[in-house]
Amino acid sequence: MKISEVRELTNAELSTKLYELKEQLFDLRRKKAVGALEHGEEVTRVRKDIARVSMVLRERELESK
Repeated sequence: MKISEVRELTNAELSTKLYELKEQLFDLRRKKAVGALEHGEEVTRVRKDIARVSMVLRERELESK
């Protein structure tokens, strides 16, 4: 997910996306612990997506003050 795509979403959509990404990260970590994860780079990709969404939410929060 690119930062331009993240910036196009509304705050409600971003909150929903953040929740979904955190669930996905949990599932990937569980698979990694069991040894069932085929592509380890997925964990990195999801972590970066979480950071992007969190950053945009924080930027908007600071702009509104």
